[in-house]
Amino acid sequence: MRVFITGGTGLIGTLLVKALLVQNHKITVLSRDVVKAKQKLGSDVQYCQSLDKLDSLDGYDVIINLAGESIAGKRWTAKQKERMCDSRWDTTRRLTELIKLSNTPPSIFISGSAVGYYGLQDDDAINENSEPGEGFTHLLCKKWEALAMAADNRHTRVCILRTGIVLSKDGEMLPKLVLPFKLGLGAVIASGSQYISWIHIQDMVNGILFLIDTPEARGAFNFTSPNPITNRRFAKVLSRTLFRPCLFKIPSFVIKIMMGESATLLIDGQRAIPQHLLDKHYRFAFEHIDEALADILVKKI
Repeated sequence: MRVFITGGTGLIGTLLVKALLVQNHKITVLSRDVVKAKQKLGSDVQYCQSLDKLDSLDGYDVIINLAGESIAGKRWTAKQKERMCDSRWDTTRRLTELIKLSNTPPSIFISGSAVGYYGLQDDDAINENSEPGEGFTHLLCKKWEALAMAADNRHTRVCILRTGIVLSKDGEMLPKLVLPFKLGLGAVIASGSQYISWIHIQDMVNGILFLIDTPEARGAFNFTSPNPITNRRFAKVLSRTLFRPCLFKIPSFVIKIMMGESATLLIDGQRAIPQHLLDKHYRFAFEHIDEALADILVKKI
């Protein structure tokens, strides 16, 4: 198959490209910096510098849209929020336009989102059919998903990835959480009762491949483990895995001072269940946090 990927040099994209190459697919990656992308992904990949240079997506079987400014990397200033939205909305809007302009459109369009779509939630388990709450992440994801779903028709099925925290040594969140524990400063964050919806990087990649190979799959999919955990439980498992103490508790107000509005990523949470993946009989490689953290922190995945 011919596969077009945006965000191909990111955490998920890099491993996904490698997995697709192993399967002998022909990959094109969107990247403004082709030299840098080629250093990371190699010369077996073709590169496209701008979507504006394309007038359709004819010839591509699969489109995977993973592009977007980091959500957890910086404080959510007004300017940063604008970048987070525009980097997702503009790319997705253009991809949808190109799909509609295609005479032979792709059979599947996979586009990113996040469990932040559900906004502020209580501790009840939620699935893809649950009503969303409020908050900036919901507004961002709601429009992001709508722009992608506009491409859904009898020729092209659209799959939305409502992704939780992706656990990897190279991820945004896990290294930041691991460091204090390694320094002997491990702590429970806020009340500790807020849920973390997580997914191992291997299941993230395998899940995308699964959607490609499952013709009846379409719509929103929670890309999270079937077993979300509380922050308190996460801290306990991390402490045990690293053989480091967890003696402290960081109050919510301290997190808010440090992170501003983006503190919601740590002090609020969603207890998301990947019901649609389970209904399609996807088999998770890592269902439980104990085995996931042990695998990553020992094997350095």
